[in-house]
Amino acid sequence: NSFVARTNTCGELRSAHVGQEVTLYGWIQYQRQDLFLVLRDFQGLTQIIIPQDEAHSHVKKLLSNAPVESVVRVTGVVCPRPPGQENPKMPTGDIEVKVETAEILNSCKKLPFEIKDFIKKSEALRMQYRYLDLRSFQLQYNLRLRSQMVMKMREYLCNLHGFVDVETPTLFKRTPGGAKEFLVPSREAGKFYTLPQSPQQFKQLLMVGGLDRYFQVARCYRDEGSRPDRQPEFTQIDIEMSFVDQAGIQKLIEGLLQYSWPEERGSITTPFPSMTYEEALADYGTDKPDTRFGMKIVDISDFLRRSDIQFVQNALSYPHGTVKTICIPQGARYFKNKDLESLKASAKSHFNQEIVEIICRPDRSLKSLLTKFLGEEQQLELIQVLNMQEDDVVLLAAGEHKQVCSALGSLRLESADLLEAAGLVLRDPRTFHFLWVVDFPLFLLKEENPTELESAHHPFTAPHPSDTSLLYSDPMKVRSQHYDLVLNGNEVGGGSIRIHSAEQQRFVLEKVLKEDSEVLSHLLEALEFGAPPHGGIALGLDRLISLIVDAPSIRDVIAFPKSFRGRDLMGNAPDYVAPEELEPYHIQVSWPLEEKEAKKN
Repeated sequence: NSFVARTNTCGELRSAHVGQEVTLYGWIQYQRQDLFLVLRDFQGLTQIIIPQDEAHSHVKKLLSNAPVESVVRVTGVVCPRPPGQENPKMPTGDIEVKVETAEILNSCKKLPFEIKDFIKKSEALRMQYRYLDLRSFQLQYNLRLRSQMVMKMREYLCNLHGFVDVETPTLFKRTPGGAKEFLVPSREAGKFYTLPQSPQQFKQLLMVGGLDRYFQVARCYRDEGSRPDRQPEFTQIDIEMSFVDQAGIQKLIEGLLQYSWPEERGSITTPFPSMTYEEALADYGTDKPDTRFGMKIVDISDFLRRSDIQFVQNALSYPHGTVKTICIPQGARYFKNKDLESLKASAKSHFNQEIVEIICRPDRSLKSLLTKFLGEEQQLELIQVLNMQEDDVVLLAAGEHKQVCSALGSLRLESADLLEAAGLVLRDPRTFHFLWVVDFPLFLLKEENPTELESAHHPFTAPHPSDTSLLYSDPMKVRSQHYDLVLNGNEVGGGSIRIHSAEQQRFVLEKVLKEDSEVLSHLLEALEFGAPPHGGIALGLDRLISLIVDAPSIRDVIAFPKSFRGRDLMGNAPDYVAPEELEPYHIQVSWPLEEKEAKKN
């Protein structure tokens, strides 16, 4: 309460304050029959008794007529609540304040929605009136927890481990590869800045500059259009270190998260488990596995290799052919026929993958299209191989390894959604399963042109030390020194050891990725002036906080987020600019015909 006129907040008065005169400031949350109101501020609620005697009639009139959400000052005496009227659900539930004087500081007009967490309102309305939505308990809690975690991270990095907090430029130039960047016009004709999708080059240049340990709460920008649960501007905890290896970065991040972790969310155990990219794909069908529940992918290629099932034999005849399954425990009890059909349709539409189901009946017999190709003994053996219990449902897929794994990985998550909708708890949001995923491929085939390669992470990632020679002979086989941090099936961080040799960096850009290295000439030149070995990582702050508080969207942990389509619904941005304002930037807008007509009218 320093620097302000109040004596206390609305959340701190207790029985020990009885008899004291206090001054509170806040918003009227609730009124009842001109007898009392509930005053709210950032810290909590206090019940205020409206005086009924003639001497205070002006105070009664003032407070009784004040609309809900008006801002008021009240001065009065703290009293114990009458016996039996205490509210154990309120921290201030043992007391109330009897008002002596009051002042309406600002009256509130009719609200577009009630400021209560349990009131359902559309997200568009919430974002249009974000300043009202921010008054809700949940958003207040989310933003304060975010602030506390960031402060603890600063303490850990700067005070305990000698990191330097450096602000890097927001206006820069286009970077090859990666996400699409926002363009910013300049006054030089045809020349544009871009907003950085990360401070990647700057943090590497800081290492060349000898800063040794860099950190920043960095604003980043990606022009990714309408992607659900993504923001065009977002925040990451950005870190870079010299003379470090992968294990050193991982240990730093584990310590950072343990130090800054909110007490009310329990403790987290380190070191975090680790698995390779290939293991994650084979067991979970994804490079960001949710390890809070089982239902892992099981390879039964060897078991079915001797069967007479034609589609199985066709799949196994290909070089990377495989037959894999996932087992959904008690699936027959919880799934309807339409659920199984929707799972099969999903695999077909998203992965072009056929799925065959196998159901274990109560008498331990199997119900499936496959049973006519399998003898009784083989069926019993299959039950053993898959460890099937009564009412389990197995989904089987045959085909190319990566496609089969990806399809089953997606069905694993969809099945978990269906089971949880039916009342089972598989993924407790109060448990936190961290996981390192390592040994990613350094390059991938481009989807739009499979004869060309692109970086799996970014072009500055160093090859795995054991695979360096393959970089020059068979780059598709090269593993990278890239590592992702996964929490409950969500990627919350990613980083790598960087290439610090100008020669190797130029080879990757020009020969492997076929990129114009001229756009990175400043970085390549810097690497020739004694660049130290270095590596780093970035943690996605928005995603991390949203998982910690179990928010339905990252928009619930950002003060002023953009909508699903990247718009600011409160300020109506982006907006039109007059032609004369564009002239200094040598830009003319070419309007689509329908917009031209609309502007005329």
